[in-house]
Amino acid sequence: MVTKIFSSKRFAVILIIFILSYCSFFLYSYLNKDQDELLLSDVGRLVPIKVKQVIHGQELEQFKQLLLDAKEKNIKISIAGKQHSQGGHTYYKDSIVIDMTTYNKVINVDPKEKLITVQSGATWADVQEAINPYGLSIKTMQAPNIFTIGGSMSVNVHGRDIRFGPLIESIRSFRLMNANGDILNVSRTENEELFRLVNGGYGLFGIILDVDIELTDNVLYKATNEWIDYHDYPEYFKEIVLNNPDIEMHNSRISVAPKSFLTEMYVTNYSITDEKNLEDFTDLVDEKYVRRNKFAFGLSRSSDWGKNFVWFVQKHAFKEGKSEFISRNNVMRPEVEFLNYEGKNDTDILQEYFVPVDDFPEFVDRLREILNEHDLNVLNITVRHVPKNEEAYLSYAKEEMFALVFYINQGISAKEIEKTGDVIRKIIDLTLEMNGSYYLPYYQYPTKEQMKEAYPLADEFFQKKREYDPDERFMNQFYEVYGK
Repeated sequence: MVTKIFSSKRFAVILIIFILSYCSFFLYSYLNKDQDELLLSDVGRLVPIKVKQVIHGQELEQFKQLLLDAKEKNIKISIAGKQHSQGGHTYYKDSIVIDMTTYNKVINVDPKEKLITVQSGATWADVQEAINPYGLSIKTMQAPNIFTIGGSMSVNVHGRDIRFGPLIESIRSFRLMNANGDILNVSRTENEELFRLVNGGYGLFGIILDVDIELTDNVLYKATNEWIDYHDYPEYFKEIVLNNPDIEMHNSRISVAPKSFLTEMYVTNYSITDEKNLEDFTDLVDEKYVRRNKFAFGLSRSSDWGKNFVWFVQKHAFKEGKSEFISRNNVMRPEVEFLNYEGKNDTDILQEYFVPVDDFPEFVDRLREILNEHDLNVLNITVRHVPKNEEAYLSYAKEEMFALVFYINQGISAKEIEKTGDVIRKIIDLTLEMNGSYYLPYYQYPTKEQMKEAYPLADEFFQKKREYDPDERFMNQFYEVYGK
């Protein structure tokens, strides 16, 4: 009996302690909820930073008052879209972050002019939904359509269409709110210098408001696969692809599987066709291969066997001569939930290198030497063509280039970050030696010296930043690292 009473009391005490601990945990979580939400990071998850506040953009007066208040209190402003720039481009320590994804209206579609006016927080998916019924399509965007217009402008994206260069080419005009809250009309004829600075300007010159984007026709493509020797790729591309006006889009991959590492390669060409009716293919299709691609990347992260198996599957999926019919708008839809991996101790990042077309084979051979000597978990390399365009201050296409887009898995510890950085800096040295460049939206592995060699107008760009924004009201980690 005594034992039972003792046991009951002991149980009651344990239960009370458990309940109090449980309540304390949730009280602590509640009280620290806002603080935790202010520890901001981007999709790369490598540079978490505590910010002062995150505000969802809604109205122009809100933006203006926010800027005036920030100036009075000497608070920095950062601008964020989907936060897929991975080097702290969208936030800054103790700053106010404006989340533009809620400033996302499609304002007008002009089918006759082939022009859309849209708020900068809208995504390319929003644009596609609006223009598809009119038989229109986007000229240039990233392969996935999940990104905001303002974010894409700020990194001056390129795409799969070999007839159109970086996004700046299809931006007709936009409105910009500067650090004083003034609204400026920006185009190639009005505030022309800002046009070249804001496109590819990483949110450092103001808040992009609404944008006029030039469109093209939605057409039906016949997509055909072909396997080629990477040594022959430059000549193949110039003679077979560029010289055929019916081929408007082009994509290629080179193997990262150990058994065929950087030797096997296939291409997909998208040719305009009248073999079938476009009307039968105009329904927009989302996430066609999401499960397959997620499974493939999962296998590739963990083992060489996984990489070999994935490439084996790709050989069968992209057989020589295999073809399918697809609308332009569906080519420009997502194939995978992009960079959504959230491993506990690792993350997926992107890196991208631009090399002159004719130098592609030599670059691949020398790249193979670097990667065989150093450990870098490369999951995929896509190759894109980027036409020459030097309109933006931070232009990456000084001549006709091939872009090699690396999808990499790496650890998130300081030791793993440094290890990855060592390899990437070696790849950038090779790229610069071959008169190439690298893409700026990703983690800040390059040195300041490498950045300025890749982007000769960098010093002038940062000086212009200080002229247009002398209080450095708009700030981010990219400017902190490379512009100071």
